[in-house]
Amino acid sequence: MAAALLLPLLIGVAPARADELVDEYNAYIGRDDLYNSSGERLREPWQIIRQDRANYYKFNIRQRGDEPDEFFASVDNRAKAERMIRDGTITREARRRLLQGDCMINVKVYHDRNGDYLEITVD
Repeated sequence: MAAALLLPLLIGVAPARADELVDEYNAYIGRDDLYNSSGERLREPWQIIRQDRANYYKFNIRQRGDEPDEFFASVDNRAKAERMIRDGTITREARRRLLQGDCMINVKVYHDRNGDYLEITVD
């Protein structure tokens, strides 16, 4: 693709107020991220994003563009993030790009008085 296409993956509430940015990372969503550890094809964006972090931290499967983060180093936070993403909203195009793979994502973890939430951009 000649130009980068930025698509918001709206998770939780938008960071319009002075919320605290807890963590941020970039990751390449590649073929390895599209399958779980049993070899089954993942069918939901939240599964793919969680698998990317499990691949990075648990299985040491890393692709060019993958960056570390503090938040998702925790298996509990990976499970928590899957729920946050599943319960959020996503554009049709961002969903399609994630399910096809071969894209970059930027993940920002915010904290406010109600807890943690994510803002994810698919590039």
